Amino acid sequence: MGADIDGTGAGMSGEDLAGGDAARVARRDEAVRAAVRQGLLGPGTPLVGLLDVRGVRESAAALRAAFEAAVAPGTPVLHAFAVKATPLVPVLRLLCAEGLGAEVASPGELALARAAGVPPDRTVLDSPAKTVAELREALALGIAVNADNPRELARLDALLAGGPSASPLGLRVNPQIGGGSIEALSTATATSKFGVALRDEGAREWVVRAYLDRPWLTRLHAHTGSQGIPLPLLARGVAETYALAEEINGRAGRRQIDTLDIGGGLPVDFASDVTAPTYGEYVRVLREAVPGLFGGGYGLVTEFGRSLLARHGTLVARVEYAKSAGGRRVAVTHAGVQVATRTVYAPQAWPLRVLAYDGEGRPKEGPAVVQDVAGPACFAGDLLAEGRELPLLEEGDVVAVPDTGAYYFALHYGYNSLARPGVYGFFTGAATGGAGGEGGTGEADGVRFVVVREGQSVEEIVREGGGAWGDALTGGEWGERR
Repeated sequence: MGADIDGTGAGMSGEDLAGGDAARVARRDEAVRAAVRQGLLGPGTPLVGLLDVRGVRESAAALRAAFEAAVAPGTPVLHAFAVKATPLVPVLRLLCAEGLGAEVASPGELALARAAGVPPDRTVLDSPAKTVAELREALALGIAVNADNPRELARLDALLAGGPSASPLGLRVNPQIGGGSIEALSTATATSKFGVALRDEGAREWVVRAYLDRPWLTRLHAHTGSQGIPLPLLARGVAETYALAEEINGRAGRRQIDTLDIGGGLPVDFASDVTAPTYGEYVRVLREAVPGLFGGGYGLVTEFGRSLLARHGTLVARVEYAKSAGGRRVAVTHAGVQVATRTVYAPQAWPLRVLAYDGEGRPKEGPAVVQDVAGPACFAGDLLAEGRELPLLEEGDVVAVPDTGAYYFALHYGYNSLARPGVYGFFTGAATGGAGGEGGTGEADGVRFVVVREGQSVEEIVREGGGAWGDALTGGEWGERR
């Protein structure tokens, strides 16, 4: 797996980093060392997720700045974080404090956003399978809704017949422009399940007529995909959406559509610590491909997720055992399929770097040895890395898996009933002074940790496994043998 992933150890992995990237890598090394020294990671807690609070803030600021530099003055822009990427209430509240909203795709995600204090007018509901109850709740709250298909639009018709709503309402379309390198994340293919397929026979005219018949439809939404989608293809999806909006407004004879929801999708380079592409680069590509997009004719909504959080999360695990099999070294850790599901099941599409640290949390040095880094699950393919060159990992050493702040440690897969790890935000240097309050774990080496999510207990696993209904299948008349 991941032959192009540089796993030469910790720190900068041989790269020449500068500016914010170098500072982020230094903070990561500080946090790993402090997690060991403070006992956050140890024999009793062999797996944790660490979240760089300063890094998250810097990503949010970079996103805002890139669009603010491009749009006409006074243009409304909402950056709605894709909650599915990191569905943790403290993270959503942090992003809300940094000026972002929330894009939700289920009742659970909406509940998390509300618990985080994200205002309804900064919340967008997207999903290909919304129930009537979900739509009714969104309309009552005034949350923006992007209808996915004609049947959902008919449901909105029926609900709005009972009275108006403050919710901005739109329709999702699929420009059918093709996919990227990861088919499962390409949402603008010919047969994608999302939105109204614009190139199907009669579909474009149906979309135009749907808007002309419904003056309350004021938004248009499209999303080309995320990881594996190159910037030119992302921009082409936005260009198709912009052209359709112009056509609808021209046919309507007025500015009916006032907002374009252009989705998210900025990819992350998991093979490197260098932030590329940047939000600024994406905006430059958009300006070239869609010159009118930033002219002030349309408000904008974005739905970034992975690109905001991935770089700032790190899985950290102890090496429980080191062994050999068939002449290859194997380091058995507590980080596997339960926290890196995509990487374990689709390693070519989702390779991750593995960084080596010693038992004190210091970057490990020494000659590179070809070895596997395995997880704890009971199947042979539970590997974080296969045939990777790393300093020799021994029992008690530490491995760190960077770029896991989105779609990894926050999204747990319950294989073998393995417990969800605790997640801790960290503050380094001068930033530690503002990290007080409940949930702190102490401070050493200039690093302070705060609890974002407690690790799951075995009692919670039993409860989720139906422990309260243990007699349901064996007690009473239903449990009698016949």
